[in-house]
Formats: sequence, structure tokens, C-alpha cells
Amino acid sequence: MESLQEETALQRMHPVLKAFVCGSISGTCSTLLFQPLDLLKTRLQTLQPSVNGSSRVGMVTLIFRVVRTESLLGLWKGVSPSFARCIPGVGIYFSTLYTMKQKFLVDRSPTALESVFLGATSRAVAGICMLPVTVVKTRYESGRFGYGSVYGALKNIYQTEGVRGMFSGLTATLLRDAPFSGIYLMFYTQTKKLAPQDQLDPALMPLLNFGCGIFAGILASLATQPADVIKTHMQLSPQKYHRTTQAIAFIYKDFGLVGFFRGGVPRALRRTLMAAMAWTVYEQMMEKMGLKS
Repeated sequence: MESLQEETALQRMHPVLKAFVCGSISGTCSTLLFQPLDLLKTRLQTLQPSVNGSSRVGMVTLIFRVVRTESLLGLWKGVSPSFARCIPGVGIYFSTLYTMKQKFLVDRSPTALESVFLGATSRAVAGICMLPVTVVKTRYESGRFGYGSVYGALKNIYQTEGVRGMFSGLTATLLRDAPFSGIYLMFYTQTKKLAPQDQLDPALMPLLNFGCGIFAGILASLATQPADVIKTHMQLSPQKYHRTTQAIAFIYKDFGLVGFFRGGVPRALRRTLMAAMAWTVYEQMMEKMGLKS
């Protein structure tokens, strides 16, 4: 009886709110599963070069190092700010995307360029809204800060660094997230158009969505990896880098061109799998609620 009442309440929700709920649930599932990859990405990006200039530490080596020094649960360090960012953040992204589709695209699929615009704009809105929590998440994952809670971290950053500290890395974050989502949505929608969906068993649709998501995620991750490295450095040392160009010069000086692709493997794995899973869960839930995603 209770489950029936809950289902009825969901059906009565405003469509934009439904999109927000679907996006938040999909963000919760993917964040919990893939948080270790995000932590490894952050640690690899911020490893300091040794005396001889070498800083080559593989992902597997780093996993064992984290488990040995911080326990197995250490791989999930930063999961609380990740939840605080992704649950509302993914909800904001999908509800913004849904609203824009309903406003600008009436009963038709977006073109490639429209997909880039829709994805980039939706992600920019979500990224700006959740940036202070993103800064906290990055610092948690680095292992360099001893914050006791997300609220405590936000309060500390505001008191010691002001609003500038809470929004450090804004330019790099937008240069990373907006193109990623735009490129991702373009490849995702265009790849789905190529698939014979009318002839496909409905039970296989989640598999199709996931496969298209994997393909789109790999391409989008590669294109935006340098911006992610710059963003990480700026959020960990806002006093050191007042401009994006300063962070770029530092990374190139200390690590060379390869430095802009550090942590690329765990990030590509996480972003690809997370985006593919989020879109798969989102589209299935939207279908159950009677809405076109």
C-alpha cells in the first residue's frame, strides 16, 4: 500500500522535478561505485616529482599504497563531499537538460551541434552551483587536508580564503565540464541514432544505452583531461595560482606536456563508467515515469 502511494506521488510530480529525482538517484549509484577511481585520479595528478625528476607511479602501485597506509576504506575518502556534489549536481544537470529540451526541441531529437550546446550549458549550470563542494571534494581526495566534515570544510575555506577560495578553479572546471558534457551528449545521441532501436528487444535497451555511454565517455574524457589536471592544481593551491595561465605554466615546467594527462586512466574509467551508468539509470527511470528523456 505504501509503495503504491509513493508511486502515485512520483507520478504527480512536476516533470522537471521528476528529471531532478531521476538524475539524483543515478548520480548516487554511480558516485558510490566509482569514487575510488576519482581518488586515484586526484592523487596521480598531484604527485610531486622526486629529486631525479621522476614521478612515475602506476595506478596499481598507488592502490596498494592507499590500502596499506589508509586501509581499504581509504579508497572511498572524499565520498561524502562527492555525494554532496553529485546527488544534487547530477539532478540539476538532468533537470536543466530536460527543461531546455522541452523549450527548444519539440518532439524531435537534437542535432549534433544542438547536443553540444545542451550538454555544455546544462553542465555549466550544475558546475557553477556545486563548485564550492567540488573544491572540498578535491581537497579530501588529495589527503593533504584534515577537514572533519563537508560543512566544516566549507566554513574553513570561506573564513581563510573567502569566496575566491570556494570558487577556485572555476575557469578550469568550466573548461573541463562544459566541453565534456557537450561532447559526451553529442556522441551519445548520435550513436544511439545509428542503432536500430525499433528492432531491438526492449530488455536490451539498457545495454545499448550503456554501450553508447562507454563510447561517448572515452572520447569526451580524452578531450578534456588537460583541463581536469589544471583544475585540480588550482583547487589544491589557490594561494599559489591566481590565474589559470599560472597553473598551466607550472604543470608544463615541472612535468612537461605529459603532465596534462596525468591521472588520465582512472579519470577516463570513472567518467566513462559513471556517465554511462548515470544515463542508463536516468533513461530507465524516466521511461517508468512516462517521460521522454
